[in-house]
Amino acid sequence: MTQDLIQQNALFKRILDNANTALLVFDRQLRLNYLNPAGEMLFALSLHRAEGIGLAALFADSCKFISNVEQALHSNHPFTERELAFSLPNNRHITADCTVTPLAEDSADAKLLVELAQVDRQLRIAREEHLLAQHNATRDVIRGLAHEIKNPLGGLRGAAQLLQAELDDDQLKEYTAIIIQEADRLQNLMNRMLGPNTLPHKQSTNIHELLERVRQLVKTELPAGIEIQRDYDPSVPNVYADPDQLIQAVLNLTRNAVQALKDQGTIVLRSRIQRQITLGQKRHKLAACIEVIDDGPGIEADMLDRMFYPMVTGRADGTGLGLPIAQALINQHGGLIECSSRPGETIFTILLPLEKA
Repeated sequence: MTQDLIQQNALFKRILDNANTALLVFDRQLRLNYLNPAGEMLFALSLHRAEGIGLAALFADSCKFISNVEQALHSNHPFTERELAFSLPNNRHITADCTVTPLAEDSADAKLLVELAQVDRQLRIAREEHLLAQHNATRDVIRGLAHEIKNPLGGLRGAAQLLQAELDDDQLKEYTAIIIQEADRLQNLMNRMLGPNTLPHKQSTNIHELLERVRQLVKTELPAGIEIQRDYDPSVPNVYADPDQLIQAVLNLTRNAVQALKDQGTIVLRSRIQRQITLGQKRHKLAACIEVIDDGPGIEADMLDRMFYPMVTGRADGTGLGLPIAQALINQHGGLIECSSRPGETIFTILLPLEKA
Protein backbone atom coordinates (compact mmCIF):
# COMPACT_ATOMS: atom_id res chain seq x y z
CA MET A 1 0.00 0.00 0.00
CA THR A 2 1.49 3.36 -1.05
CA GLN A 3 2.05 6.19 1.38
CA ASP A 4 -0.54 8.34 -0.42
CA LEU A 5 -3.17 5.61 -0.07
CA ILE A 6 -2.39 5.21 3.62
CA GLN A 7 -2.77 8.95 4.17
CA GLN A 8 -6.00 8.98 2.18
CA ASN A 9 -7.46 6.13 4.26
CA ALA A 10 -6.41 7.90 7.45
CA LEU A 11 -8.14 11.07 6.23
CA PHE A 12 -11.34 9.16 5.44
CA LYS A 13 -11.27 7.59 8.91
CA ARG A 14 -10.86 10.99 10.59
CA ILE A 15 -13.83 12.30 8.59
CA LEU A 16 -16.00 9.38 9.67
CA ASP A 17 -14.82 9.59 13.28
CA ASN A 18 -15.62 13.30 13.50
CA ALA A 19 -19.02 13.16 11.78
CA ASN A 20 -21.91 14.41 13.97
CA THR A 21 -24.35 11.87 12.56
CA ALA A 22 -24.29 8.20 13.52
CA LEU A 23 -22.83 6.12 10.68
CA LEU A 24 -23.35 2.36 10.53
CA VAL A 25 -22.09 -0.02 7.86
CA PHE A 26 -23.76 -3.43 7.43
CA ASP A 27 -22.66 -6.39 5.31
CA ARG A 28 -24.77 -8.48 2.97
CA GLN A 29 -26.24 -10.45 5.92
CA LEU A 30 -27.11 -7.12 7.61
CA ARG A 31 -24.52 -7.59 10.33
CA LEU A 32 -22.77 -4.51 11.66
CA ASN A 33 -19.24 -4.00 10.30
CA TYR A 34 -18.56 -0.42 11.37
CA LEU A 35 -19.91 2.13 13.85
CA ASN A 36 -18.43 5.62 14.15
CA PRO A 37 -18.00 7.42 17.54
CA ALA A 38 -21.30 9.34 17.10
CA GLY A 39 -23.01 5.97 16.61
CA GLU A 40 -21.27 4.54 19.68
CA MET A 41 -22.67 7.42 21.76
CA LEU A 42 -26.15 7.02 20.28
CA PHE A 43 -26.36 3.27 20.92
CA ALA A 44 -24.22 3.33 24.09
CA LEU A 45 -22.16 0.52 22.52
CA SER A 46 -18.51 0.40 21.52
CA LEU A 47 -17.59 -0.82 18.04
CA HIS A 48 -15.81 -3.76 19.64
CA ARG A 49 -19.00 -4.89 21.38
CA ALA A 50 -21.38 -3.95 18.57
CA GLU A 51 -19.49 -5.51 15.65
CA GLY A 52 -21.42 -8.44 14.21
CA ILE A 53 -24.76 -7.51 15.75
CA GLY A 54 -27.63 -7.89 13.33
CA LEU A 55 -29.77 -5.00 12.10
CA ALA A 56 -32.87 -6.62 13.65
CA ALA A 57 -31.20 -6.65 17.08
CA LEU A 58 -30.25 -2.96 16.91
CA PHE A 59 -33.71 -1.88 15.70
CA ALA A 60 -35.87 -4.55 17.30
CA ASP A 61 -39.15 -2.58 17.31
CA SER A 62 -38.80 -1.08 13.82
CA CYS A 63 -40.13 -3.82 11.55
CA LYS A 64 -41.08 -1.47 8.72
CA PHE A 65 -37.63 0.16 8.74
CA ILE A 66 -35.90 -3.25 8.69
CA SER A 67 -38.08 -4.30 5.75
CA ASN A 68 -37.17 -1.12 3.86
CA VAL A 69 -33.44 -1.69 4.52
CA GLU A 70 -33.66 -5.27 3.19
CA GLN A 71 -35.43 -3.98 0.09
CA ALA A 72 -32.72 -1.34 -0.44
CA LEU A 73 -30.05 -4.05 -0.17
CA HIS A 74 -31.72 -6.23 -2.81
CA SER A 75 -32.73 -3.43 -5.17
CA ASN A 76 -29.52 -1.40 -4.73
CA HIS A 77 -31.60 1.80 -4.37
CA PRO A 78 -30.99 4.30 -1.54
CA PHE A 79 -33.83 5.83 0.44
CA THR A 80 -34.37 8.55 3.04
CA GLU A 81 -37.04 8.78 5.72
CA ARG A 82 -37.73 11.65 8.10
CA GLU A 83 -38.58 11.67 11.79
CA LEU A 84 -38.56 7.92 12.32
CA ALA A 85 -39.13 6.72 15.89
CA PHE A 86 -36.61 4.12 17.05
CA SER A 87 -36.36 2.01 20.21
CA LEU A 88 -32.69 1.40 20.95
CA PRO A 89 -31.22 -1.60 22.85
CA ASN A 90 -30.35 0.59 25.86
CA ASN A 91 -34.09 1.24 26.42
CA ARG A 92 -33.93 4.70 24.86
CA HIS A 93 -36.44 6.11 22.41
CA ILE A 94 -35.24 8.56 19.77
CA THR A 95 -36.51 10.30 16.66
CA ALA A 96 -34.09 10.50 13.75
CA ASP A 97 -33.81 11.29 10.06
CA CYS A 98 -32.43 8.21 8.30
CA THR A 99 -30.63 7.68 4.99
CA VAL A 100 -29.76 4.18 3.73
CA THR A 101 -27.26 3.91 0.87
CA PRO A 102 -26.00 0.71 -0.84
CA LEU A 103 -22.19 0.91 -1.15
CA ALA A 104 -21.39 -1.74 -3.78
CA GLU A 105 -22.95 -2.69 -7.08
CA ASP A 106 -21.63 -6.24 -6.81
CA SER A 107 -24.26 -8.14 -4.80
CA ALA A 108 -21.64 -10.61 -3.57
CA ASP A 109 -19.86 -7.81 -1.70
CA ALA A 110 -22.90 -5.66 -0.96
CA LYS A 111 -22.70 -3.29 1.99
CA LEU A 112 -25.09 -0.70 3.33
CA LEU A 113 -24.37 2.68 4.89
CA VAL A 114 -27.02 3.79 7.39
CA GLU A 115 -26.92 7.43 8.53
CA LEU A 116 -28.94 8.47 11.58
CA ALA A 117 -29.31 12.16 12.44
CA GLN A 118 -31.12 12.53 15.75
CA VAL A 119 -33.72 15.31 15.57
CA ASP A 120 -35.31 15.07 19.03
CA ARG A 121 -33.81 18.41 20.10
CA GLN A 122 -35.03 20.25 16.98
CA LEU A 123 -38.50 18.73 17.34
CA ARG A 124 -38.54 19.64 21.01
CA ILE A 125 -37.62 23.27 20.33
CA ALA A 126 -40.32 23.47 17.64
CA ARG A 127 -42.82 21.93 20.07
CA GLU A 128 -41.86 24.43 22.79
CA GLU A 129 -42.27 27.36 20.42
CA HIS A 130 -45.67 26.01 19.40
CA LEU A 131 -46.75 25.67 23.04
CA LEU A 132 -45.62 29.21 23.89
CA ALA A 133 -47.30 30.66 20.80
CA GLN A 134 -50.44 28.68 21.62
CA HIS A 135 -50.45 29.99 25.18
CA ASN A 136 -49.91 33.63 24.14
CA ALA A 137 -52.58 33.50 21.43
CA THR A 138 -55.08 31.89 23.79
CA ARG A 139 -54.36 34.44 26.51
CA ASP A 140 -54.94 37.35 24.10
CA VAL A 141 -58.24 35.91 22.87
CA ILE A 142 -59.49 35.24 26.41
CA ARG A 143 -58.51 38.69 27.62
CA GLY A 144 -60.53 40.26 24.82
CA LEU A 145 -63.45 37.93 25.50
CA ALA A 146 -63.32 38.54 29.25
CA HIS A 147 -63.36 42.30 28.72
CA GLU A 148 -66.48 42.03 26.53
CA ILE A 149 -68.21 39.79 29.08
CA LYS A 150 -67.21 41.54 32.31
CA ASN A 151 -68.65 44.95 31.42
CA PRO A 152 -72.26 43.83 30.76
CA LEU A 153 -71.96 41.29 33.56
CA GLY A 154 -71.13 44.05 36.05
CA GLY A 155 -74.09 46.09 34.83
CA LEU A 156 -76.36 43.05 35.12
CA ARG A 157 -75.26 42.36 38.68
CA GLY A 158 -75.64 46.01 39.71
CA ALA A 159 -79.16 46.21 38.26
CA ALA A 160 -80.13 43.01 40.11
CA GLN A 161 -78.86 44.48 43.40
CA LEU A 162 -80.84 47.71 42.87
CA LEU A 163 -83.96 45.73 42.00
CA GLN A 164 -83.51 43.55 45.06
CA ALA A 165 -83.38 46.64 47.29
CA GLU A 166 -86.71 47.87 45.85
CA LEU A 167 -88.56 44.57 46.30
CA ASP A 168 -90.64 43.77 49.36
CA ASP A 169 -91.63 40.26 48.31
CA ASP A 170 -89.09 37.71 49.65
CA GLN A 171 -90.02 35.23 46.94
CA LEU A 172 -89.12 37.75 44.24
CA LYS A 173 -85.88 38.53 46.06
CA GLU A 174 -84.88 34.88 45.63
CA TYR A 175 -84.85 35.42 41.85
CA THR A 176 -82.64 38.49 42.08
CA ALA A 177 -80.32 36.58 44.46
CA ILE A 178 -79.97 33.86 41.80
CA ILE A 179 -79.06 36.50 39.19
CA ILE A 180 -76.39 37.95 41.51
CA GLN A 181 -74.97 34.50 42.38
CA GLU A 182 -74.76 33.44 38.73
CA ALA A 183 -73.12 36.74 37.78
CA ASP A 184 -70.53 36.16 40.50
CA ARG A 185 -69.95 32.60 39.27
CA LEU A 186 -69.34 33.84 35.72
CA GLN A 187 -67.02 36.53 37.05
CA ASN A 188 -64.97 33.90 38.92
CA LEU A 189 -64.88 31.71 35.81
CA MET A 190 -63.52 34.61 33.76
CA ASN A 191 -60.86 35.32 36.38
CA ARG A 192 -59.77 31.67 36.38
CA MET A 193 -59.64 31.58 32.58
CA LEU A 194 -57.40 34.65 32.60
CA GLY A 195 -54.96 32.77 34.82
CA PRO A 196 -52.71 34.28 37.49
CA ASN A 197 -53.12 38.03 37.81
CA THR A 198 -50.23 38.63 40.23
CA LEU A 199 -46.52 38.59 39.56
CA PRO A 200 -44.60 35.76 41.26
CA HIS A 201 -42.80 36.58 44.51
CA LYS A 202 -39.58 34.73 43.75
CA GLN A 203 -37.19 33.39 46.33
CA SER A 204 -34.73 30.52 46.70
CA THR A 205 -36.98 27.46 46.78
CA ASN A 206 -36.32 23.80 47.45
CA ILE A 207 -38.40 21.87 44.90
CA HIS A 208 -38.35 18.69 46.98
CA GLU A 209 -40.08 20.47 49.85
CA LEU A 210 -42.72 21.61 47.34
CA LEU A 211 -43.14 18.11 45.94
CA GLU A 212 -43.53 16.71 49.45
CA ARG A 213 -46.18 19.32 50.20
CA VAL A 214 -48.06 18.35 47.04
CA ARG A 215 -47.68 14.65 47.86
CA GLN A 216 -49.17 15.12 51.30
CA LEU A 217 -52.07 17.19 49.96
CA VAL A 218 -52.91 14.67 47.25
CA LYS A 219 -52.39 11.65 49.53
CA THR A 220 -55.36 12.66 51.67
CA GLU A 221 -57.62 12.60 48.59
CA LEU A 222 -56.38 9.37 46.99
CA PRO A 223 -58.67 6.37 46.45
CA ALA A 224 -57.41 3.16 48.08
CA GLY A 225 -56.14 1.70 44.78
CA ILE A 226 -53.83 4.60 43.84
CA GLU A 227 -50.27 4.90 45.13
CA ILE A 228 -48.08 8.00 44.92
CA GLN A 229 -44.30 7.44 44.86
CA ARG A 230 -41.18 9.64 45.00
CA ASP A 231 -38.09 9.57 42.80
CA TYR A 232 -36.01 12.60 43.78
CA ASP A 233 -32.51 13.58 42.70
CA PRO A 234 -30.94 15.19 45.80
CA SER A 235 -28.38 17.01 43.62
CA VAL A 236 -31.07 19.32 42.14
CA PRO A 237 -30.29 22.80 43.52
CA ASN A 238 -32.82 25.35 44.69
CA VAL A 239 -34.79 27.25 42.06
CA TYR A 240 -35.54 30.96 42.12
CA ALA A 241 -39.32 30.87 42.11
CA ASP A 242 -42.60 31.61 43.88
CA PRO A 243 -43.22 28.50 46.04
CA ASP A 244 -47.00 29.01 46.22
CA GLN A 245 -47.35 29.25 42.45
CA LEU A 246 -45.16 26.18 41.90
CA ILE A 247 -47.21 24.20 44.42
CA GLN A 248 -50.39 25.20 42.57
CA ALA A 249 -48.95 24.15 39.21
CA VAL A 250 -47.67 20.75 40.41
CA LEU A 251 -50.88 20.18 42.36
CA ASN A 252 -52.96 20.77 39.22
CA LEU A 253 -50.89 18.25 37.26
CA THR A 254 -50.97 15.66 40.06
CA ARG A 255 -54.71 15.93 40.54
CA ASN A 256 -55.09 15.59 36.80
CA ALA A 257 -53.12 12.31 37.01
CA VAL A 258 -55.34 11.07 39.85
CA GLN A 259 -58.46 11.75 37.78
CA ALA A 260 -56.90 9.92 34.79
CA LEU A 261 -56.22 6.82 36.91
CA LYS A 262 -59.73 6.76 38.39
CA ASP A 263 -59.44 4.05 41.08
CA GLN A 264 -56.27 2.07 40.30
CA GLY A 265 -52.67 2.89 39.42
CA THR A 266 -49.41 4.59 40.40
CA ILE A 267 -48.25 8.20 40.28
CA VAL A 268 -44.54 9.08 40.48
CA LEU A 269 -43.19 12.51 41.37
CA ARG A 270 -39.68 12.73 39.92
CA SER A 271 -36.98 15.42 39.94
CA ARG A 272 -33.94 15.62 37.71
CA ILE A 273 -31.45 18.11 36.24
CA GLN A 274 -31.30 18.76 32.50
CA ARG A 275 -28.29 20.40 30.90
CA GLN A 276 -27.98 22.68 27.88
CA ILE A 277 -31.69 23.11 27.32
CA THR A 278 -33.61 25.69 25.27
CA LEU A 279 -36.67 27.34 26.82
CA GLY A 280 -38.49 30.07 24.95
CA GLN A 281 -35.63 30.53 22.44
CA LYS A 282 -33.17 31.04 25.30
CA ARG A 283 -30.39 28.56 26.01
CA HIS A 284 -29.88 27.54 29.65
CA LYS A 285 -26.91 25.65 31.05
CA LEU A 286 -29.06 23.98 33.71
CA ALA A 287 -32.78 23.46 34.22
CA ALA A 288 -34.75 21.77 36.96
CA CYS A 289 -37.01 19.03 35.63
CA ILE A 290 -40.12 18.00 37.61
CA GLU A 291 -42.11 15.09 36.22
CA VAL A 292 -45.56 13.85 37.17
CA ILE A 293 -45.89 10.32 35.77
CA ASP A 294 -48.92 8.05 35.82
CA ASP A 295 -49.53 4.56 34.41
CA GLY A 296 -53.08 5.28 33.27
CA PRO A 297 -54.68 4.71 29.87
CA GLY A 298 -52.91 7.68 28.27
CA ILE A 299 -54.19 10.73 26.41
CA GLU A 300 -55.72 10.62 22.95
CA ALA A 301 -53.35 11.93 20.25
CA ASP A 302 -55.78 14.63 19.08
CA MET A 303 -56.19 15.83 22.68
CA LEU A 304 -52.42 16.28 23.17
CA ASP A 305 -52.35 19.22 20.75
CA ARG A 306 -55.28 21.00 22.45
CA MET A 307 -54.96 20.10 26.11
CA PHE A 308 -53.44 23.45 27.19
CA TYR A 309 -56.36 25.41 25.71
CA PRO A 310 -58.88 26.63 28.32
CA MET A 311 -62.18 24.74 28.54
CA VAL A 312 -60.74 21.71 26.68
CA THR A 313 -61.17 18.55 28.73
CA GLY A 314 -61.62 14.85 28.20
CA ARG A 315 -63.84 14.41 31.26
CA ALA A 316 -67.54 15.13 31.51
CA ASP A 317 -67.08 16.79 34.92
CA GLY A 318 -63.86 18.66 34.05
CA THR A 319 -63.54 22.44 33.73
CA GLY A 320 -60.56 22.37 31.36
CA LEU A 321 -58.76 25.05 33.38
CA GLY A 322 -56.24 23.10 35.50
CA LEU A 323 -53.63 22.61 32.76
CA PRO A 324 -53.83 26.12 31.23
CA ILE A 325 -53.49 27.66 34.70
CA ALA A 326 -50.48 25.44 35.48
CA GLN A 327 -48.88 26.39 32.15
CA ALA A 328 -49.44 30.10 32.83
CA LEU A 329 -47.87 29.83 36.29
CA ILE A 330 -44.77 28.07 34.93
CA ASN A 331 -44.51 30.51 31.98
CA GLN A 332 -44.27 33.36 34.50
CA HIS A 333 -41.07 31.68 35.76
CA GLY A 334 -39.55 31.44 32.29
CA GLY A 335 -40.33 27.73 32.19
CA LEU A 336 -42.57 25.38 30.27
CA ILE A 337 -44.82 22.34 30.75
CA GLU A 338 -44.61 19.52 28.21
CA CYS A 339 -46.59 16.32 27.93
CA SER A 340 -45.89 12.95 26.34
CA SER A 341 -48.35 10.08 26.51
CA ARG A 342 -48.88 6.51 25.43
CA PRO A 343 -51.03 3.74 26.92
CA GLY A 344 -49.56 2.89 30.32
CA GLU A 345 -47.43 6.02 30.68
CA THR A 346 -48.28 9.72 30.69
CA ILE A 347 -45.55 12.21 31.66
CA PHE A 348 -46.12 15.89 32.42
CA THR A 349 -42.73 17.62 32.55
CA ILE A 350 -42.11 20.99 34.19
CA LEU A 351 -38.86 22.65 33.08
CA LEU A 352 -37.55 25.61 35.08
CA PRO A 353 -34.31 27.53 34.40
CA LEU A 354 -31.93 27.40 37.35
CA GLU A 355 -30.20 30.71 36.59
CA LYS A 356 -31.43 33.52 38.82
CA ALA A 357 -33.07 36.12 36.59
